[in-house]
Amino acid sequence: MMTQTLTELLDSRVRAALNAAGCDGAPAVVQPSGRPEYGDYQANGVMGAAKARKMNPRQLATDVVAKLDLVGIASKVEIAGPGFINITLDDAFLAQQLQAAASDERLGVPLATAQRVVVDYSSPNLAKEMHVGHLRSTIIGDALARVLRFLGHEVIAQNHVGDWGTQFGMLTAYLIEAEQGGEATVALADLEDFYRRAKTRFDEDEAFATRAREYVVKLQGGDAEVNTLWKKFLDVSLHHCEAVYAKLGVGLTREDVRGESAYNDDLAVVVADLRAKGLAVDDNDAVVVYVDGFVNREGEPLGYIVQKKDGGFLYATTDLAAVRYRVSELNVSRVLYVVDARQSGHFQQMFAVSRKAGYAPEGVQLEHVGFGVMLGEDNKPFKTRSGGTVKLADLLSEAVERAFALVSEKNPDLPEAARREIADAVGVGAVKYADLSKNRNSDYVFSWDTMLAFEGNTAPYLMYAYTRAAGVGRKAESWDAAATIVLAEPAEHQLAIALARFADALQSVARDTMPHFLCGYLYELATQYMRFYEACPVLKSEGEVRASRLRLCELTAHTLQTGLGLLGIKTLEHM
Repeated sequence: MMTQTLTELLDSRVRAALNAAGCDGAPAVVQPSGRPEYGDYQANGVMGAAKARKMNPRQLATDVVAKLDLVGIASKVEIAGPGFINITLDDAFLAQQLQAAASDERLGVPLATAQRVVVDYSSPNLAKEMHVGHLRSTIIGDALARVLRFLGHEVIAQNHVGDWGTQFGMLTAYLIEAEQGGEATVALADLEDFYRRAKTRFDEDEAFATRAREYVVKLQGGDAEVNTLWKKFLDVSLHHCEAVYAKLGVGLTREDVRGESAYNDDLAVVVADLRAKGLAVDDNDAVVVYVDGFVNREGEPLGYIVQKKDGGFLYATTDLAAVRYRVSELNVSRVLYVVDARQSGHFQQMFAVSRKAGYAPEGVQLEHVGFGVMLGEDNKPFKTRSGGTVKLADLLSEAVERAFALVSEKNPDLPEAARREIADAVGVGAVKYADLSKNRNSDYVFSWDTMLAFEGNTAPYLMYAYTRAAGVGRKAESWDAAATIVLAEPAEHQLAIALARFADALQSVARDTMPHFLCGYLYELATQYMRFYEACPVLKSEGEVRASRLRLCELTAHTLQTGLGLLGIKTLEHM
């Protein structure tokens, strides 16, 4: 089992050489070169070290190279430009790395120093069905959880659902009416319609609105009958969510649900604690915490409200209670909040208050994993043609149907059941990959034609690359599954480099919480495999060359399948 990734190995060697050249503590900054003519990796730390020490960078690079121990690792080390160090890896060394990866279920990816990590994601409002606005949080969070678990971290998924507040009094009141009329089951079949009807009754019937407010008080007071009805409504709502999660291939379960209601009893305690610590003050009859550095547009101190004038609490208070719980009860060292980028200001304040109150010591990482908005092809927020909100279940169903039409056009002779299986994987995979392949901080345009294309950086292209790589081994009548890998051709070398960078890609995702790094890696791997496949005959070659190339195909398939699986995307043996 490797203990370092390829970049870590090279970085440590260059750093040691910098230290030996008199630049103690200077960063090596080793990264893939991106261009074969510059070698496989480039060390860019020499110029910074030279500038800090007022040295000639090219002379320092010469000294570093003279002390650089890459025997058995690099076949060529060159100085370029003002002091770049270009490193070309040795084919025998690369083959050895691939040999070890091919014999390891983890593909040679080293285990990280384990952390206990909460990933807070999805978090729909249980008053309504999930819509497209929940897609990004759900699949980004799921991908991060999968990658972190693969690297050896203990991940605790938290689905912080909206299951509390005034609206649930309204919904409970309407559910009672529906039950009395014997229509509860039918009414709850469409949560959006159920919510609209309840809201209409609330707005137009004062007697109903009064009952709804009474139910809020009863619910918060623990009334057994109202609590039972509330739980029934939540159960139906969660069934809707679970159907979407199953369709998406997301691993959230009932056990991961810890909604706003779970912290209800702690909210008054949190406010009292903040008062006792001298952090919370009365301001215009509300209870507010002020933290240095936060101001409004007028430059005035911006308060973090933890209790309203009417005595009610806010999700701001709930978030503080959740931090307390996660740190003190779950003993986590990192918390990722996969929530819309528009909530950035809230999380900055909440983290600052949590630190100041002692709820999250400095050793605990609190990170807002923000994301942009899904746009329609008109560059406006994605809506139905009539301007309504798109249900996530409907979007996925349309994706599958579009994929089925495409598959049927390409493979009309396949049995319908086979076409349906392919369409399900391709349609859902295309929606997920189109999102995950974008920098999460950016808005992106949702395009059916682009995401379902079999060319370019898309799920269908990567799924096809897997099918092609896996299929080569099936076509070979017999071959040595333990054969020695030998790299002789340039296309073999480039494929080997791509394969050897899998661990680095995963570590960058875990470190920076950017799933698109893994997508970019998989696209590069698939591209290099296609070039290898065209340049280096596999089944038509003979002897050791044939066996070696078959192993490269097998390792590529395994890596693509593992990487796509970490994104929550299925692979298919036939397409």
